[in-house]
Order: sequence, then C-alpha cells, then structure tokens
Amino acid sequence: MHEHDQSQRSGVGTIRLVTEVPGPRSRAVVERHARSVSNAYDLHVPVVVAEGRGASFTDLDGNVFLDFAMGVGPNLLGHSHPRVVEAAAAQARKFSHTDYAVIPYEPFVELAERIVRMTGGGDQKVALSNSGAEAVENAIKLAKAATGRNAVIAFERAFHGRTLMAMTLTSKQRPYKQGFGPFAPEVYRMPFPYPYRSDDPSRAGAEALEVIERAFVTTVDPQSVAAMIVEPIQGEGGFVVPTPDFLPALHELCRRHGIILIADEVQSGCGRTGTFLASEHFGLDADLVVLAKALGSGYPISAVVGASDLMDVGPGRIGGTYVGNPVACAAANAVLTVLEEEGLMERAADIEKRVVAAWEDAASDVSEIGDIRGIGAMMAVEFVRDRESKEPHQELVLKMMDDAARRGLVAISCGIHGNIIRHLVPLVISDAELDEGLDILTSGARSLR
Repeated sequence: MHEHDQSQRSGVGTIRLVTEVPGPRSRAVVERHARSVSNAYDLHVPVVVAEGRGASFTDLDGNVFLDFAMGVGPNLLGHSHPRVVEAAAAQARKFSHTDYAVIPYEPFVELAERIVRMTGGGDQKVALSNSGAEAVENAIKLAKAATGRNAVIAFERAFHGRTLMAMTLTSKQRPYKQGFGPFAPEVYRMPFPYPYRSDDPSRAGAEALEVIERAFVTTVDPQSVAAMIVEPIQGEGGFVVPTPDFLPALHELCRRHGIILIADEVQSGCGRTGTFLASEHFGLDADLVVLAKALGSGYPISAVVGASDLMDVGPGRIGGTYVGNPVACAAANAVLTVLEEEGLMERAADIEKRVVAAWEDAASDVSEIGDIRGIGAMMAVEFVRDRESKEPHQELVLKMMDDAARRGLVAISCGIHGNIIRHLVPLVISDAELDEGLDILTSGARSLR
C-alpha cells in the first residue's frame, strides 16, 4: 500500500479501501480467470466488481472504487441507474426475446422513434443492432447499397470495431489487427487533423483536407467511393478534437462527389459532450449516424440512423437474431427518458470545466502534461517526455493508472501510443467525486514523473 492509501480508509469521500488492492477474493477470481478464460481478455485492473452504483463500484473484498472508465463509455448514467434497471427488469419479466423480424414488439419501434427525434427528426429511419462494430458494418453496407460503389475512406487513428470491415477501418495495428488479415478490400486511409501535433494548429483541418483532395487525384477515384466514416471526436485514437472547419468542409467534399458521410458517434454520442451528438458542436449533419455504448447503458444495443432513402434497402438485408433485443430496447428507452427529463446533458459542461481546471493547475508543476483536450464529459490529457519534442510518454501513464487503481480509482488510457489518460466519467458524478478522482490522478502525475 502507498502512504496516501491510508487516507482513503477514513471514509471521507467515496473511495474506501479496507484491504490491499487487489484483495484476496479478487485475487482468487483472477487466478480462476487465468486458468479458464482466453488471454485475449487483458484485465485492466485486478479487482473483481461485486456491485456498482453511480460513479463508484464495490469489489468482492468490500473496497469501494471510483470509476473513471465506466465500461469504456456505456455507463454514461453511471452504474445501475435505477430507472434503467427498473425498465430492463420489467421487460425481462414480460419476455426477453422473439427476434423482431419474426414477432415484432413495441419497445423496438419506440426506440427508433425516439432516436429519430433526438437526431433532428424529419424523414429518418433507424436500424438497430447489438454492438458498435455491427452498426458500423451496417452503415457501410447501407452506403454501398445507396451508391452502388465499393470504396470506403477512413482516417488515421480511427477505431471502429473488431469485425472484418470495422477492423479494416480501424487504424491501430496492435493489438486490433496484427495477424488477423487479410482485410476488407478498397479501404483507404486519410489524415485526421491533430491540432496538438500540427506545426500550425489553426491549419490542421485545412491541411488534412488538402491531402484528401490530392488523394482523389493520386490514390482513389472519388466516383468509386461509397462512404467516408469519421469520428467527430476520435475515441480510442486519443480524444482528438478536429479544428472547427474540418467536419463541415469534409461533408461538403462528400456532397460534391456523391459520397455518403457516416458519423461514428459510438463513444462521443448520446449526450456525452453536452449535446446528443458530438457532431452538433461542429455544425455537422452527417448522412448516417452510428450510435452504441451509452445508448444502452451497458445493455448490448446499437443503431444506425439516416434518411429513409438510405435506410430502406429491402426486407432481410439488415438484421440478426438478437438485434434490438427487447430488454436492451427497454434499457435504451429509459436512457433517453433520463437524458430528456433530468437535464443531464447540461452537466457535461460543468465536468469539462472542473477537469480542465484540475489539469491546468497540475500542468504548472508537471512538464510532462502536453495537452488537455476534449468536450464535455469526453476529456483527455496527453503526456509527453518534454513539451518541445512531444515524444509520447506511455511509461508515465502506465505508472499513473497502476497508482490510481491501488488508491481506489479506475482510469484508462487511449491513443495509438498509449500516452493519453481519458476521463469517461458519468454525467451523474458529483463534484466531490470528480474532484476526489482528479486529485488522485493529478497527485500521481506530480509524484511519479
């Protein structure tokens, strides 16, 4: 145990550690995991959850942790939000499965109607599926069907999932793609603006667009491109926020060439940034939008939403046994009800201010803090060996995450070099809980550098 661990035993604040971390019961389950579970599942923290409420969870040993990972995004309303739990349980008592295409049910239709309303209304329709990757696959299929074209453009540092097309679209080789080829054909990679790592941050978007325009002459015929798929704010790639001009100009470029623009809002959508879609911050009205993660508050559900003429491809062409599962639909409907009725999206701006203030204060002492960025409750801090070279400093991030876990906070990294700590806190987190977690991270940055 660290010396400062002892302060977490006092009961002041949310975190309460009653054993070493990990405790004996967690260690026993992790040992069973090693014997029976594929090592493809790399456990981020060696503690085993027993129950979770709001921004915290309790492990098998009775230790209470703050959670700044929230299932890598789905738990935007925190663990076990009572209205979501009630809705899912009520639906499970009625029936848990029929396959919607065989025997339809109202929660599926209700969810589609509500997604249409929350993404701008109009003549739109929705296709539901189970995961973000599956929704990405469906969006690409819809774009190809609408255009009769085969090529797809994705971006550097993108993450879109682990199925064949989604994995091909994903930019990071290890661990997502190494040894898993061959990949889907006719996928082209273009630059995404990274202001922090640009010589002229204000021109990062314009420079990326210039490269794309040139690629339409040198690399791929735009008349063969069915779709561009882009994260309005990159997730796994580092919570990279593009320059304000980039996404609207990218959409105009797509319109000029008849290309469908797909916004992958799996991690950024459903209110995380303070608007239902992160695209709204940039004035982007994409042709197709992909949602998942926070949509179901941990229940497996995802969606593609777009204009009817794109979505209506004929019976049986989009589907699957479990898509739009009734229990997951009930949970998602409850999520949208909470977002609409409780005004939680407004909380995102307060979270952003507190995160920025804490890290700006730390940056005066920690020269390894290179960039603080994000929007709303989608914030990140990039660590570098020095601010001049901007060389990624993954080792410091790994030390900080390990230190945080032993002090009662779960935090996760992102970025192609693993040198970025992301804050995926729930909108229901209290100021005291947010400050408690930020204090652990910032004090770790100060002491471990």
